[in-house]
Amino acid sequence: MANHKSSEKRIRSTKTKQTLNKFQGKTVRNAIKKARTATDPEELTKKLPEIVAMVDKLAKKNVIHKNKAANLKSKLMKKAFSVKAKEKTE
Repeated sequence: MANHKSSEKRIRSTKTKQTLNKFQGKTVRNAIKKARTATDPEELTKKLPEIVAMVDKLAKKNVIHKNKAANLKSKLMKKAFSVKAKEKTE
């Protein structure tokens, strides 16, 4: 157990930040899963900027690594372009 006031506060603040980071991370993961399974190109193009912004925010706050954020965004863009291409051919 902590002996100093500052270390007690650090424990409290760390727990609060950890809870928020978990929530935001889970929200982004769920949004990415929905985007990957989306088949409607209009829906995907509407959601894509929001998801990219959320991923960037997590990377900025060091919740996820910046390279992982870049990989996620790249895969999402690839998916969006493939869905648009399928729509054009049909």
